[in-house]
Amino acid sequence: MRRRPQSAHRPQLASLACDPQHRALMSEPIEILARTERWLAVSKPAGLSVYESSYTGRCEETLLGLLRVQLGVDRLHAIHRLDHATSGVLLLALDARTAAQLSGQFETRAVAKSYVAIVRGHPQPTFEIDIALCGAGGKGAPKPALTRFHTRALLTLPIALDRYPEARYGWVEALPETGRYHQIRRHLKQAAHPIIGDVNYGKGEHNRLFRMNFGIHRLLLHARTLAFADPVDASPVSVEASFDAQFQRALALFEQAATPLPAGESLPAEA
Repeated sequence: MRRRPQSAHRPQLASLACDPQHRALMSEPIEILARTERWLAVSKPAGLSVYESSYTGRCEETLLGLLRVQLGVDRLHAIHRLDHATSGVLLLALDARTAAQLSGQFETRAVAKSYVAIVRGHPQPTFEIDIALCGAGGKGAPKPALTRFHTRALLTLPIALDRYPEARYGWVEALPETGRYHQIRRHLKQAAHPIIGDVNYGKGEHNRLFRMNFGIHRLLLHARTLAFADPVDASPVSVEASFDAQFQRALALFEQAATPLPAGESLPAEA
């Protein structure tokens, strides 16, 4: 697979970060979904990086930086990562001991994560991708990676695209068993169902269709739920993040003009 040089992406991100409208959006308080004295779960907006890095650009604010100011704390520990373009539930710890305890749950796969994505094509009702993945930029040896998928709805739009008379899309739930670099995005590309709005692994003509017809400019991947054990008393915790306006607009398309699955097939029941 041909990759663009990383340097080609950085100026665009830095320019976005310095844009006054973007900075005004990021100045809004980060939504706190759940909080205790030792940890908190927040709803990360799309287009906001968790950490500072050479990728983000010097002008860009980060989730951790904004939260430190919002909460009046000196340090926060992000327990896992979400891509710059991905929205949804992110878990953080307020101290190093809690961070180690929560990180251990991720390492032992004791955490349940679910994502929602809008993809190209009509996927099967259920499918899984079990393909090892290397790290960012193709670095490192491939490591085991498994993602299970459930299709929740199908959509056919009467819009001619490329050589086809109509455009087809799927609303899928992704359940990653591992946490590799861009795992869900890469697995869906390998399944020939790339995510809408994905500039790295998706299809430009489908991304443009959603931008021009529906005003949707973001990656349609959202970390919907996260379930784990409280590090203090091991009680179960489940956190859910709502969809932003653009994602809701995409989901509304399925509710208005859903396409039934082929005869004899049915969607899996909600968990």
